[in-house]
Amino acid sequence: MSEKIETARWRDVLLTALTPVIWGSTYIVTTQLLPPDRPFTAALLRVLPAGLLLVWMGRWRPRASEWSRLLILSALNIGAFQALLFVAAYRLPGGLAAVVGACQPLLVMALAWRLDSRRPAAMALWASLLGVAGMAALLLSPGSRWDGLGMLAAFGGAVSMACGTYLTRRWRLSAPLTALTGWQLALGGLMLLPPALVIDPPLPRLGWTQLAGYGYLALFGALLAYLLWFRGIARLSPVAVSSLGLLSPLTAVILGWALLGQALSAQSLLGMAVVLASVLAVQWSGAAPARGGRA
Repeated sequence: MSEKIETARWRDVLLTALTPVIWGSTYIVTTQLLPPDRPFTAALLRVLPAGLLLVWMGRWRPRASEWSRLLILSALNIGAFQALLFVAAYRLPGGLAAVVGACQPLLVMALAWRLDSRRPAAMALWASLLGVAGMAALLLSPGSRWDGLGMLAAFGGAVSMACGTYLTRRWRLSAPLTALTGWQLALGGLMLLPPALVIDPPLPRLGWTQLAGYGYLALFGALLAYLLWFRGIARLSPVAVSSLGLLSPLTAVILGWALLGQALSAQSLLGMAVVLASVLAVQWSGAAPARGGRA
């Protein structure tokens, strides 16, 4: 691989990594700025306005043959994933949910091996297992609750996101990036509308702080973040992209320490170092992006 191509690939890695870093700020924005106990409403207001804006900007309509795949991707990447994510968040400690979610790179490897006969690189496989161990060291505590439904929801969310990441790369719809992102956010937002209306209580009168919080989630947490995410999926291997998702809980922990004064133990610091090493190792193992060969 030439130096120019390698430089471009690491630029793509860094830009894609901004997405989980932005997502890592969601927890502190939600808990500190938004009305409590309205998870589906927060998810809906996060993705639907951003999706509608991008659809309008994209000026693109799906072909008749692309609707089924677009609906599946919207459900996997946005609708089902967001719903399962919030169910897990309400029934499990955040650390336990994040550890379960850390298995996403392994799930993507399994999909590539099963469907494309692409055997995972040994370095990527061991680095992904190390990432799960590092996440456990960073976030798990001896008193973690093992709620059965919450565990199923967390694992279902990981499966949903892994399948969405893999299929987005595999199917390669004809839409330009802006339109592809917008349609998925809009359709996924519409899927979140029923639980937001039925399960969540109505919104109270919103002040400027709450409006700013919802605005941040829509403009940065959805519009910008998903544009960068789907751009990364188009340019990097699905395994490389999914491993970057480990940076999201890492960012949440750092922001909690920096802004809320939350403590960091020696075990947590060790876990952070292991997670970062895992992410870097997966990226190095994917020096040849998803053009064939190994995942």
